[in-house]
Amino acid sequence: MTSNFKAHISLFTAQVIYALNYSIAKDLMPNHIKPFGLVMLRITGACILFWLVSLFTKPEKLEKGDLLKLMLLAVFGVAVNQVFFIWGLNLTKPINSAIIMVSNPIAVVIFTIIVFKERLTIVKLTGLGLGVIGALTLLLFKAHGSFAIGSETVAGDLMTLLNSLSWAVFVVMAKPYMQKYQTVTVMKWIFLFGFLYVCPMGMPDLFDVKWSDLTAQIVFAMAFVVVATTFLAYFLNTYALKTLSSSIVSMYIYLQPFLATLIAILLGKDELTLIKIISGTLIIAGVYLASLKNKALV
Repeated sequence: MTSNFKAHISLFTAQVIYALNYSIAKDLMPNHIKPFGLVMLRITGACILFWLVSLFTKPEKLEKGDLLKLMLLAVFGVAVNQVFFIWGLNLTKPINSAIIMVSNPIAVVIFTIIVFKERLTIVKLTGLGLGVIGALTLLLFKAHGSFAIGSETVAGDLMTLLNSLSWAVFVVMAKPYMQKYQTVTVMKWIFLFGFLYVCPMGMPDLFDVKWSDLTAQIVFAMAFVVVATTFLAYFLNTYALKTLSSSIVSMYIYLQPFLATLIAILLGKDELTLIKIISGTLIIAGVYLASLKNKALV
């Protein structure tokens, strides 16, 4: 199995986890845990897991100056990414957040061109376009007219956009360190710094959770969010950065609405329609084309 194939499998697995998260963890907030409490739980749990796993890997010493750079990366990849997503979701509609997140791969492509002078190919641009069209078609069809940007949602929409741009910065700027160090080495430090950043606002909400009142189902959902949606998904996404470009890694986000819909259909909570088949085909074709190499456009 080639490193490229492993990276693509890792990214696909991460998107499956994100898609499952929609069904498993949708009822956690705010009935059982407040938004910032969930953010704190995710970051704390993932931080502990990354440090535990690091005990079973070859020790690595960070080069001088890299620790400070990882402190900055933690701002974009953990603190802003996690907090602004939850904050934005509370102030806008879920469909608004989903549609705004379509901007992420576009932002990544722009950042990689500016920062690393990555060449934009005709095939990659076509793939990006197909992915955008497929994701927007699926999301807008599911919205049934509920998507609207106005004075009531503008604050949440802006926060979601900042979350999207923050993750784009992280995906682009983290790549050199993923190639330089083991994935676990980088992530344990990033989550430790993320924990320190978010602790003042998140810990009070975490302490407010009535743990003794939680059912086994809710505990499982929380464990899934920590272990799968945070620890595993972050690990799989950043592991793929060792081999694949930042733009390809970000393109896989377009699979999330398609896989979430597919899971809902399998669970009997949705039905298969022609528009969903067309949207899914466009998304899959877009991700495939974006991963190919071809003549540079710029």
